[in-house]
Amino acid sequence: MAAAQGRFSDGADGTDSAKESSVPLPFRRAVEGLKKARLRPGVEIDPTKPPQRLAPYAYALEAAVVDGEDDLADGRLILLHDPAGHDAWHGTFRLVTLVRAELEPEMAADPLLPEVCWSWLTGALEARGLAYGEASGTVTMASSHYFGGLAERRPATQIEIRASWTPREGVGGVPDTPAHLSAWCELICQIAGLPPVGPTDTATGVVSLPQRRGPHHP
Repeated sequence: MAAAQGRFSDGADGTDSAKESSVPLPFRRAVEGLKKARLRPGVEIDPTKPPQRLAPYAYALEAAVVDGEDDLADGRLILLHDPAGHDAWHGTFRLVTLVRAELEPEMAADPLLPEVCWSWLTGALEARGLAYGEASGTVTMASSHYFGGLAERRPATQIEIRASWTPREGVGGVPDTPAHLSAWCELICQIAGLPPVGPTDTATGVVSLPQRRGPHHP
């Protein structure tokens, strides 16, 4: 699997030394960690344009879990950095994500499903020994039923996880971004219905959903 790639919010991607030198060193090192991370097979990572107004510096990746020609789940991970710190973050870095997948309709009937999905994120972080704070998010399910000329389509239920958390900073004020990216990839794989793996590719006892159809793309 190729190393992860992405873009800076100001357009600097490492090819322009003047632009790169204007980026704070902790953020540059955090981004380099994302670029060098080795990811779980089946996850395809591509660069995407980061948001412009959430923080002074941002770096974004988008990912899909693929099975042949099918996308089983997709998502976006954004690394934010404010050298001055942010009261709501309680730190200078923040990770923000959106992950979504399509479920079989009967899975949506499980009242514990939102709690289970949230535990996949926190469990993946904790399994890697990652300290984090101020975690928050939502788990949303939306069902679609088809009528008239579309009546032959099966009902579809999409689940969406929106979350953010503050990674604890290590040496030089740099969080362990490769491990956070690995944990995030575990989340997107689990929502896709793939068997969970641990930090060293060892199977864990976490419950996983059965494999399902790919997500709906608007």
